[in-house]
Amino acid sequence: MTVSTKNLDPALLAELPSFREAIVKRPITSVISDKIAALIASGILQVGDALPSERHLATALNVSRDAVRGGIQMLAARGILEISHGARTRVRSNEVGPIGVGFATARAVNSYDIESVHAARLLVDRQVVADAARNIDDAGVAILQSLLEAQVEALDDPVRFLISDREFHVAIYQASGNPLLADISTDLYAYMMEYRREALTSPGAIATSYADHVAIVEAIRARDPAAAAEAFMTHTGRIYVTTQPFLKGGG
Repeated sequence: MTVSTKNLDPALLAELPSFREAIVKRPITSVISDKIAALIASGILQVGDALPSERHLATALNVSRDAVRGGIQMLAARGILEISHGARTRVRSNEVGPIGVGFATARAVNSYDIESVHAARLLVDRQVVADAARNIDDAGVAILQSLLEAQVEALDDPVRFLISDREFHVAIYQASGNPLLADISTDLYAYMMEYRREALTSPGAIATSYADHVAIVEAIRARDPAAAAEAFMTHTGRIYVTTQPFLKGGG
């Protein structure tokens, strides 16, 4: 049974993740504003943090510097970011409102234990990544490659790396062609991100994560669903193992 959306309130449609950018035409500055707000909501960016430079942020988000500048100005107007002439823009507040990661808010996802989240990722992400390898087009592969190049520039900066890392994962999820599963995978990815950020400060952690990404892209470029899913499961397993000690306070 197909559910018609023609009589639904456009404002309601705008709140559904799969419709936000596909149906509701929004200025790129609004999209970037929401992306930065989501980075704050998930804990990738925290109160007091200096944002990466406009150039670095534009590279990590794969957009123009003008789009980044406009998104920053929108959040500054809300008191979320603080712009200072001659100094880096900083996160002033994490009161960004009920920012959805996929379907859920970051806080809702964080209410689950790591074992449950990891089991869900093994189940859902395997299918999503395999579908991405089947369905991705050349433009999608080019985006993944550009994000890898951005990550090379951030191998010594966990925050910059994680910003690009999020874009990388979401690009793969969306390439699956299933917007519902893509949103679920995005929710699961955001789990306890502040601890993932801490885990990436361990020696060699970023380089290892980058190497995992390279293997994933190679399999996706080859349009090999099994190899792509396997490479992604290796990556997910590594995230699980390296994040656990920090959740338990032993990192």
